[in-house]
Amino acid sequence: MSENHNHKHEHESCSCGHNHDHEHHHEACCCGHHHEQKEDTFAHVDHKIEQKIYIIENLGCANCAAKMEKKINDLPEVEAATITFATKQLRVASNHHEHLLPVLQEICSSVESEVIVKLREEDKPKKVQKGLGEEQKKEIAKIAIGAVLFAAGIILEDVLSIVSVVAFIISYLLLGGEVLGTAIKNISKGQVFDENFLMSIATIAAFVIGDFAEAVGVMLFFCVGELFEDIAVEKSRGQIMEAVDMRPETVQLVHDHGVHTIPAAEAKTGDILLVRPGDRIPLDGVVIGGESRIDTAPVTGEPVPVKVVPGSQIVSGCLNTSGTLHIRVEKLLEDSMVTRILNSVENAAASKPKIDRFITRFARVYTPFVVVLAVATAILPSLITGDWNKWIYTAITFLVISCPCALVLSVPLAFFSGIGVGSKKKILFKGGLAVETLEQVKAVVMDKTGTITKGDFKVQKCVTAGKYSEEELLAMAAECELQSTHPIANSIVEEAMSRHLSLEHPKAVEEIAGKGIHAVASKGEVLCGNKALLEMHGIEIPKQRESHYGTEVYVACNGELAGYFVISDTLKEDSKAAISKLKSKGIKAVMLTGDASESAEAVAKETGVEEVYAKLLPEEKLERLQEIRQKYGSVMFVGDGINDAPVLAGADVGAAMGSGADAAIEAADVVFMTSSMEAIPEALDIAKVTNRIAIQNIVFALAIKAMVMVLGLFGFANMWMAVFADSGVAMLCVLNSIRILRRK
Repeated sequence: MSENHNHKHEHESCSCGHNHDHEHHHEACCCGHHHEQKEDTFAHVDHKIEQKIYIIENLGCANCAAKMEKKINDLPEVEAATITFATKQLRVASNHHEHLLPVLQEICSSVESEVIVKLREEDKPKKVQKGLGEEQKKEIAKIAIGAVLFAAGIILEDVLSIVSVVAFIISYLLLGGEVLGTAIKNISKGQVFDENFLMSIATIAAFVIGDFAEAVGVMLFFCVGELFEDIAVEKSRGQIMEAVDMRPETVQLVHDHGVHTIPAAEAKTGDILLVRPGDRIPLDGVVIGGESRIDTAPVTGEPVPVKVVPGSQIVSGCLNTSGTLHIRVEKLLEDSMVTRILNSVENAAASKPKIDRFITRFARVYTPFVVVLAVATAILPSLITGDWNKWIYTAITFLVISCPCALVLSVPLAFFSGIGVGSKKKILFKGGLAVETLEQVKAVVMDKTGTITKGDFKVQKCVTAGKYSEEELLAMAAECELQSTHPIANSIVEEAMSRHLSLEHPKAVEEIAGKGIHAVASKGEVLCGNKALLEMHGIEIPKQRESHYGTEVYVACNGELAGYFVISDTLKEDSKAAISKLKSKGIKAVMLTGDASESAEAVAKETGVEEVYAKLLPEEKLERLQEIRQKYGSVMFVGDGINDAPVLAGADVGAAMGSGADAAIEAADVVFMTSSMEAIPEALDIAKVTNRIAIQNIVFALAIKAMVMVLGLFGFANMWMAVFADSGVAMLCVLNSIRILRRK
């Protein structure tokens, strides 16, 4: 029930905060604020245009992925496309998918010849690879042999120079053969400014000027760096996807002849599945047989197991801890909770933050600029000084550091890792944009019911007046409310039932709109409702005795006040601590609610909320939100109701409690699956660390590259420093990006 009540309990303003009698349409934001940060590649795409996910196998270069993405976006039949290097997925919006695959293959192969593009096999879970793959093991063996030959070349350099040169050449071809081959293929396709070509030119030039050991050493360091980078990316991808991919490979189908194991993707709605103790609930459904306790922590984070019986709704991903269950499938694998969680992470990784888009644009300029600088460095000073060897050597150090992979890979990987660690904590970020914007938040604006409070109404106090006991007062009120579906009415009936009181249906019931109920019961004429109901019947109510949080429901019998109840929903246990953490970060905590001022102020006082705006209509919440933004800066709104959807869409970052309405969850940028208040400061912390890591990577990579360039111009840099500025820096940036995964 919200601000407009067509129900018997129309107190000055009901504290329940729900819209029981109204249908609210989810409208576009009308706050007048330009939400640039919410734009992404697919923001303008019509929902009628089909979107499909393709997998790009053997994708080895983040910068190459950016080139592929640009070329695919230039296709006239493609509305939007984005490649996520961390997941190796290509997301395409187009109405021409039937003939698009070969075109995509051609484009991607023109950039990286080894890649294979194919449609993702929907809803078929794959085991996450643990340990090293076969290709990585082969690469390690190749590097080990190359390193031995390199060492032999160095040892024999002053003793048997011919043998040393042969050892260097064999080592170089073994280590760099694939790099050289790829460079030649790419040149034939017009791809010049890629790391294979640049590394080939640099090392061949080193051979030409007689630096055999350095040429081989640089290629060795490059291969080691690439290998470690690949292992680090695979490890982070595996950690994240293993944590969020709870989809079952198979399910136990019950039929007339027993139990049969089938692929989970083949299960249909209505199928009966067997879930044994210790099994994960495979698909969303309803229990039709057996009793057990379910550990919902993998999905909701709630530590206390929940009892389920026949008729209980059950969601996939939870663990069956005790009894054997038979469940009826209500949702297919593609629609079940486990797939929704996985999709949210994959889609989030595809939504790129502004800093990522900037780095991609920067990379297009950076590499040609450095290559031109290298050519100029090789020619112009040499013409003046005549020292061609020195300046060619300086130029090839520039070529080695001209690949922007450290930036193009590490920045999105930092955000992907942040999204992944959030998912493990049941905080679903819907994109890198949300993570990026969260760091700028200056105020957290919250709804009350379902956000700060649990939304479960309870009788908090029962006060008698006159000759009736608490049980008699409660029985009278409950008998009046037996037919009601209102949360406040239900709380009175539930309290009476919990005390095992005997209830009788009244002989007559009259609902007085906006005030309450007049009933003829066993004890006589009973009034149950708000203050206005009793005043209408001339019954005097004593002055307010003490301040309290909740809604008062008065009861009168035969013209005399019998007593009253205080009914409210309870605070979440972590509300006070969470708001305290927000304040310690210098973030303002503000409450917007449609509830009565007294209730809102009481909750604010109890939890430490600094500003309260009560008795607001949904459109008034938007207006207040805009005022708060102008006052403090970027705002995050947290809500859970249908009427919160416009405000969620209008905030800089909208967050929804996972227990809330589907419309709210759909409109939000962040979903707190646990519905915990502690998740709010936790999300802000994850965003802060993620953004800090991304900035660290940019500053570190550019600073090292710039330093090596300057040292090179003054004659102090060598190829070893250059390859460190390329592969070494990339490897360190990747390791820095994934360190958030170790966050407790």
